[in-house]
Amino acid sequence: MRPIALLRFALTLLAAAACTSPRAETGSSRSLVGAWTSKVEFRSGALTSYQDLEFMLAFADGGTVTESSNYDAAPPVPPAYGTWREVGPNRFRARYEFFLTRAATADEEERASGGWMPNGRGVLAEEIDLAPDGRSFTSTIRCDFFDAAGKPADGGGSGVARGTRQPPP
Repeated sequence: MRPIALLRFALTLLAAAACTSPRAETGSSRSLVGAWTSKVEFRSGALTSYQDLEFMLAFADGGTVTESSNYDAAPPVPPAYGTWREVGPNRFRARYEFFLTRAATADEEERASGGWMPNGRGVLAEEIDLAPDGRSFTSTIRCDFFDAAGKPADGGGSGVARGTRQPPP
């Protein structure tokens, strides 16, 4: 197994283990802990063309979050990883990052498997309002892009999301 694939696998296992605490299973109405799906609508920036964008989110009891979208394969990017915290009654703030990729050049293709190379990162910042029953949320979301040197890149934007808690098995 390639080192990057092994790292992804290990991080996925850690996120899954973190989300199986008793608190996550009970789905406390005052906490984000657990698994969520959300529909995301960017209203500005490069992501506005993705009208069917969906996120799957896992908020762990220790304050970490893992996010994957239905567009993670276009082009291939790994899930986003980050942190979240409560900032007020039923109000939360999350920040998570993902790597960007680009198609490999002919020279790079010979050295890289899969044909995709690192090309910076994206940073998502979300302000979340949890419904009183704890089963849904609304949020505002901002995405910023950074090039491979860490400098701000074009295409960032903002939007809104609506999330739904996934029931325990």
